[in-house]
Amino acid sequence: MKKLWVLLLSACLGLGTLVAQDINTLKQQAQKGFAPIQYNLGLLYELGQGVPQDYVQAVKWYRLAADQGFAQAQLNLGLFYELGQGVPQDYVQAVKWYRLAADQGEADAQTYLGVMYYFGQGIPQDYVQAHKWFNLAAAQGIARAQYNLGLIYELGQGVPQDYVQAMKWYRLAADQGYASAQNNLGGMYVNGQGVPQDYVQAHKWYNLAAAQGEADVAKNSAKNRDLVAKRMTPQQIAQAQELARNWKPKKK
Repeated sequence: MKKLWVLLLSACLGLGTLVAQDINTLKQQAQKGFAPIQYNLGLLYELGQGVPQDYVQAVKWYRLAADQGFAQAQLNLGLFYELGQGVPQDYVQAVKWYRLAADQGEADAQTYLGVMYYFGQGIPQDYVQAHKWFNLAAAQGIARAQYNLGLIYELGQGVPQDYVQAMKWYRLAADQGYASAQNNLGGMYVNGQGVPQDYVQAHKWYNLAAAQGEADVAKNSAKNRDLVAKRMTPQQIAQAQELARNWKPKKK
């Protein structure tokens, strides 16, 4: 996630709401080459906070900070190139900036770089490299990376197929509330892959994913939950529903 350095600066400057005078003060500091302020201005322009939303200006300030090695700006610049916001879409440039941030240990950049390797966007497809970067990000607690790592182990892409490892990483992401991981974890319990078959646990995880996932994930999870429910007794369904009600996400 993007770090809101804006809040830190606002606290330092004693600001409640950013106004034109505050923006001018930030620009003066940014023009002196202070990378965190340059990044902060980029974020303000991206979000339209205190200034009109302007992706071109956001790119300008992110680039100035990124050129100084500011990892969060490198990450955001990569995102802008991947999405074609404020610049023409360019996967090669996206990979370049993701890699610079990832090499500094920026976990979200490691995740995005893994995705680029996984799909072969801006770089030749390479599941081994995708695994490498997902693994680094997953170790820092990034739920999307943990889910992606679980998928790679489940499918045996770039690594030997390993359902136990798939379960491990799906569970870590699912425990944080990542709906796609919750759905896939349910599938592992249904099929007894990497874990003993358990319809109660499957129903629980499908139910959780259906309740809070994005539209497609929620719809698919609800369908899976209803299918597994047909194999369960009323007592088992009640148990699974209670487990879902009592579930709370864990922090990374």
